[in-house]
Amino acid sequence: MTHDGIGTIETGRWPARRTAVMDWLVNGTHDERFLDRLFLELCRRLEGADVPLLRAVVILQIDNPQWSGVRAMWRRGAAAVEARMSGFDARLGASYLVSPTHDIHEGMAEVRARLWDSDPAGDPYPLYAELRADGVTDYVAWPLLFTQGRRNVVTFATDRLGGFSDDDIGLLADLVPVLAAVADVRVKNRLARTLLDTYVGPHAGEAILNGATRRGTGFTVEAAIVVVDLRGFTAISDLWPRDDVIALLNDYFDALSEPIERHGGEILKFMGDGLLAIFPDDAQAAIGAVADIRTAMAALNAGRVADGRDALGYGVGVNYGDVMYGNIGSRTRLDFTVIGPAVNVASRLEALTKEVGVPALFSGAFVERTRCGAALRRLGSYPLRGVGQPLDVYTFADGEA
Repeated sequence: MTHDGIGTIETGRWPARRTAVMDWLVNGTHDERFLDRLFLELCRRLEGADVPLLRAVVILQIDNPQWSGVRAMWRRGAAAVEARMSGFDARLGASYLVSPTHDIHEGMAEVRARLWDSDPAGDPYPLYAELRADGVTDYVAWPLLFTQGRRNVVTFATDRLGGFSDDDIGLLADLVPVLAAVADVRVKNRLARTLLDTYVGPHAGEAILNGATRRGTGFTVEAAIVVVDLRGFTAISDLWPRDDVIALLNDYFDALSEPIERHGGEILKFMGDGLLAIFPDDAQAAIGAVADIRTAMAALNAGRVADGRDALGYGVGVNYGDVMYGNIGSRTRLDFTVIGPAVNVASRLEALTKEVGVPALFSGAFVERTRCGAALRRLGSYPLRGVGQPLDVYTFADGEA
């Protein structure tokens, strides 16, 4: 059921024949950014070319902080491609280790199963029982060869009595190298966006993808600025094992990051044991995010105390104002971030939380802009290092830590 060589392609001879589907795939897909929509249209065009597809699947390895791969499946009559993500342990399961996908990843050039004319007792893969139950009579899987040696997979299946014809297999096989090329580009584009979203945030990532890559370029935005810092981290990092420190930081940053992102904020950077975030679209959302940070940190600390560990102290400073949002750095290494007096004030407020004994402080400028005074109480006016006049400072009205 397996053999070398892709379909009817002979070495050094491609394509076997030119088709309207191939012309579209080569020349008509430049404006389609999303691979799932491109794959859906490809399957529809193959139907229009009288290829008797029942289903088609693309299995891709991806670089993502949460997922290792994605499986996109089209079925006859479907209005969309069904995508399913796979975790990093997916390749440890029996369903993968005994599968056509595994064998193609390991170097096999083709898997072909003429299920209408074979004995189920000789099936090499458990998948074939599932395909038979789905009415599949013929199945073929090929590698999609990407750059840097990465092997992905595409499969086609039919329920036609007698399976695919030689012409069907020839047409599909001719499309595979083109599909690999157009899929590779879109996966790389998605990777670029994912990496930028992961490391600099979605707003900054969008700006960079749109060409904001020159040092000194940027723009001014009004935003709420949030600075958070962990208390006593230097002592922790000096005394604790490395893996314990990393685990602590990951739990701590989850407690901070999820509320910020849920309320529409953007985390620009992690700074050791602290972070810098902005709310450029909805400044008032910052107060909800900080309130939820208090709740998340309380839950985290309750778990730590129950385990016999110390609670974590932290401070949050929140300000509102104009910031310069853009590229700063050397000629060859840039940081897309925010700078300006408003950022400095937020940082000074975070430091002030240690002196006044509350976990979160808000500036008068933030309160005036968001009109959230009912949720806060004024602590007084405090001089801040590097700031000319004492500033009105607020904290949560309930006074809870």
